[in-house]
Amino acid sequence: MANDHALDTEFKRGLGLFDSTMVVAGSMIGSGIFIVSADMSRTIGSPGWVLMAWLLTGLLTMAGALSYGELASMMPRAGGQYVYLREAFNPLSGFLYGWALFAVIQSGTIAAVVVGFGRFLGVLVPSISETNYIVPPLHLSTGYAISLSTAQLVGLLLIALLTWTNTRGLEYGRLIQNVFTSAKIGSLAALVIIGLLLGWNANAVSTNFGDAWTARGFDPVVPGLDATTLFGLIAAICVVQTGSLFSADAWNNITFTAGEVKDPRRNIPLSLAFGTGIVITLYLLSNVAYFVTLPLDAIQHAPADRVATATLNAIFPGLGVTIMALAIMVSTFGCANGLVLAGARAYYAMARDKLFFQGAGELNAQRVPAKGLVMQGIWSAALVLPRTYDPATGKYGNLYGNLLDYVISAALIFYVLTIAGIFRLRKTRPDADRPYRAFGYPVIPALYMFGASTILVLLFVYRTSTTWPGLVILLVGVPVYYAFSKQVKS
Repeated sequence: MANDHALDTEFKRGLGLFDSTMVVAGSMIGSGIFIVSADMSRTIGSPGWVLMAWLLTGLLTMAGALSYGELASMMPRAGGQYVYLREAFNPLSGFLYGWALFAVIQSGTIAAVVVGFGRFLGVLVPSISETNYIVPPLHLSTGYAISLSTAQLVGLLLIALLTWTNTRGLEYGRLIQNVFTSAKIGSLAALVIIGLLLGWNANAVSTNFGDAWTARGFDPVVPGLDATTLFGLIAAICVVQTGSLFSADAWNNITFTAGEVKDPRRNIPLSLAFGTGIVITLYLLSNVAYFVTLPLDAIQHAPADRVATATLNAIFPGLGVTIMALAIMVSTFGCANGLVLAGARAYYAMARDKLFFQGAGELNAQRVPAKGLVMQGIWSAALVLPRTYDPATGKYGNLYGNLLDYVISAALIFYVLTIAGIFRLRKTRPDADRPYRAFGYPVIPALYMFGASTILVLLFVYRTSTTWPGLVILLVGVPVYYAFSKQVKS
């Protein structure tokens, strides 16, 4: 077992409390908050319960972040959640999380965010589009193809740029993160203020909040089950968490960079609290802004699900699309940088345990895991290229979108397991130094585990096509783990 009281000394400690908070907030805010409320509204069908679904997301996220603070202060090591799982349970559980992180969670999210950047850049530069092909789709099978569009090319270039800047040293990544996260927090706050003050629509307020709890215009969760019954409503609120929780995810990324945080036992728990608190507050207020500006059916049927764009366009006709495109580009750029910066630190910890490619465990002259950053960049870029294809409609999707759908439930399993590690370590290491103890222990951590587990059960029952494949991805990691372990023993 690692010496969990020691601090990593090979890194440069360049992240203060403000920097760490920007990593938390910046990794969380991507493009999801501007889009997913449309699908949530179609599934739940009532403004009041949509807001309650977002409140549930906020409570779960805050409870998780406040609970993780104990583990972060106890084990302030590079690798974060990988280390917590390894120490609380066994190396296999830590590896499976790291495997999922590299294979899909981190790299797939990077791919999704950078292509999202390209997609919204296309609003300003029409030649940049997912349908403007440099290499037309080459069909690999009935449902899959590979292509290179101008939007995909932008995504590849952005991955290359951010990977390169982060190999130049922590200072570059820190500066980009602080500038772009500050800008997108300001943009999101501006959206809230503009929506509440200038977008106030008496008709929308009357229809949305005058009858806030009655479901209308909804899609069933599954045939025969919808939000008009109590159980159907609970199921609807739980299944839409795949969108809202994904939009609020990646708050744990700061734990990966613990080796580079100044006074990590203090600053990581505080940054988790401050960062998640800021983002969740803005997310809730953003949805209020949507509902005071647009009637429910306009949110449910927003073009391409771009609710924030529809909101601003209602306030500034003709300009809203451009303003929102710029805001989302800033948001996705900062989000991608945070994900690129943090992810390689987890692979570094795995490589140091000889459970990943050894190059990922080396630091360059700037004291950053450059080879790990390059490995992550190459795999993220590879995930940008494959496309899904629906022969019935002739439409193309993105493979990373499917993969992220598959692992959101797996990621939730690891969150539950990591918080369960708090209880286990309280018993197995009662005398370990814990500068910060989980807020509300044991009630708050237990409530998180109960709430997240309930969501998981309903996802596995009612979203089988996007949950069970996630377990398959994890199981594939088992033989990979034993292959690495065999090399260690030999």
